[in-house]
Amino acid sequence: MDTPQNSPQNILAIDTATNILSIALSAGNRRWYVEADAGLRHSEILMDLTDLLMKQGGLKPADLNLVACMKGPGSFTGLRIGFSAAKGLALSLGIPLRAIPTLDCMAWSLSPWPGLVVPVMDAKKHRFFIALYRGGEKIHPDMDADPAEIAGAITGAIGSGPGESPVPVILTGADAPLLRAELLKQGPGPFPILLDPAYRKGRGMELLELALNDKKADTVDEASFAGPEYIRKSDAELKS
Repeated sequence: MDTPQNSPQNILAIDTATNILSIALSAGNRRWYVEADAGLRHSEILMDLTDLLMKQGGLKPADLNLVACMKGPGSFTGLRIGFSAAKGLALSLGIPLRAIPTLDCMAWSLSPWPGLVVPVMDAKKHRFFIALYRGGEKIHPDMDADPAEIAGAITGAIGSGPGESPVPVILTGADAPLLRAELLKQGPGPFPILLDPAYRKGRGMELLELALNDKKADTVDEASFAGPEYIRKSDAELKS
């Protein structure tokens, strides 16, 4: 994918939305990437890994043009850690911040898939965060839903009628196997449910590429500074 000519090139992208912490860095046409599948230890290792990546790229913080982070959904704690780090860098350096929807990043590398792409995050309480994509376009907004609701949304999106071949559905994200098992429990459906072979990985590189391809990446986006979008209220809010 081509990078817009007016897009800043030195970008740090921080993905802390899931258990898999990942960070990506661009400097011109070069890329560096690191991830740690170490549970929710982001606050312990984020800055060390960031420093390591910056040294590998031969960059100082002052060389950065943009910082990107996950907008949500995701882990409440993880999103706050990533957003705080990204916002702190952006404000101290006087550079733009871009917060990009997590599910967009998870689906991005599967844009060429001929059917439906469903990025999945375990939202607990027997529910999942998902969205639906086809041909690289989001066709259903982010959902906090149970497996039955998700099955209904997928069935409605594929539009498979009599005589039509079922559209292949691929699930991705570290929690995709959990949703696939739940959907299969409901019995054979009108669509085959496949699992992305690379479902369990960080999405820092995808976050970086989406930031690079943001035509407004070199402008201040006040909405990004507003903070993460969780979709669901916290447990404390639900109990109040």
